[in-house]
Amino acid sequence: MAFTDLEIERYARHLVLREVGGPGQQALKAARVLIVGAGGLGSPAALYLAAAGVGTVILVDPDTVDLSNLQRQVLFTEDDLGRPKAEAGTDRLAALNPHIFVAGFPEAFDASTADELCEGVDLVLDGTDDFAVRYAVNAACVKHGKPLVSGAIGRWTGQVGVFRSKPCYRCLVPEIPPDAETCVAVGVVGALAGVIGSMMALEAIKLIVGAGEPLTGRLLIYDALSAETRTVKVGADPECPVCGGGT
Repeated sequence: MAFTDLEIERYARHLVLREVGGPGQQALKAARVLIVGAGGLGSPAALYLAAAGVGTVILVDPDTVDLSNLQRQVLFTEDDLGRPKAEAGTDRLAALNPHIFVAGFPEAFDASTADELCEGVDLVLDGTDDFAVRYAVNAACVKHGKPLVSGAIGRWTGQVGVFRSKPCYRCLVPEIPPDAETCVAVGVVGALAGVIGSMMALEAIKLIVGAGEPLTGRLLIYDALSAETRTVKVGADPECPVCGGGT
């Protein structure tokens, strides 16, 4: 896939990077990435992946744009209020980079849609705040052998990790926490979504071009109030019902 002169100019800062260069940019152009959740995390992740030249970006989100979203969901503007997020997000990404293909799927990610959505992609990003959806995404990624970049935020804290079969996300969170809370209930500082969503995009780019050391089997935790980060290793659970020996 040869680049046009416009693409060469657009991706010039990537092309001079030793870790990306022409081969890496070609890999980005050939990549198909599924983003589950076009919210606080999916918004910046989608914008940066589209800007980076990921050839196919698929947005999955069943919700519509609400005024309260605009505090952190930078994919949208007031003109998008009431529109399906998948539709509005697709339009925004296509306007940002006309050299890529963008598709929107305005339905929920669940057992009935998982196979269709995951089979043809190379990588999945999950930025949802619903544990049932996270479990469904993780199970589909393990089933189809797709790397999963998972992010989460709440209040002033965020986390991002990469899972490739074993350990999987279910090894990290074996059961839905009884005190699980969403951003609607506990609040979240808007800029934190940009930090973690951008980290998710960065991990995806590293996986696609083969640069550096992705957070595979590790979880990076960021405390925005103290401006501190720590990285912990995620061990594979032999009794995990998804990737281990459990049922």
